[in-house]
Amino acid sequence: MRVPKLVLALLATLVAAAGCATAKSALPAAASVSASPAVIVPQTLTFSGTTLDGAAFDAASLAGKPAMLWFWAPWCATCASEAQSVADLHDEYGDRLGILGIGGLGTNDAMKEFVSEMQVGAVPHLSDPAGKLWQRFGIAQQSWYVFVDAKGTIVHRGYLDDLQLTTKVKELTA
Repeated sequence: MRVPKLVLALLATLVAAAGCATAKSALPAAASVSASPAVIVPQTLTFSGTTLDGAAFDAASLAGKPAMLWFWAPWCATCASEAQSVADLHDEYGDRLGILGIGGLGTNDAMKEFVSEMQVGAVPHLSDPAGKLWQRFGIAQQSWYVFVDAKGTIVHRGYLDDLQLTTKVKELTA
């Protein structure tokens, strides 16, 4: 009959140890459940840059939903004509689509002036005067778009007119 006494002794020890925990040290029940899975950052969005205001920007913040990268230049008339569409798309789809402007082929001051005059300041913009991000994405000229789906796959690279741009955004956010 030693086994039952040993089992009872172990059980008593476990109960006593459990009773020593205070309410403050115990985790609430909700804390033991994972709130949401971690977002995996695709290779496509593993870049960083500096905003026109000098703040650091990590493209990983775009992960988990489709993204639109707009490559523009401050002196580009086509870019200026598309700015309102980009601003409107940001207003309508910004909660479902990451939108990032990447200004290049000009000075930071000229880029800031462009964003102010074109009223696209609600969209985050990176300053890329040396064109490193343009090269990374194979951008051949200004006013090109790169669309990345939620999995990180580039699904479009190139020019789009306003109608094509809106159609592409609707497709990716449906």
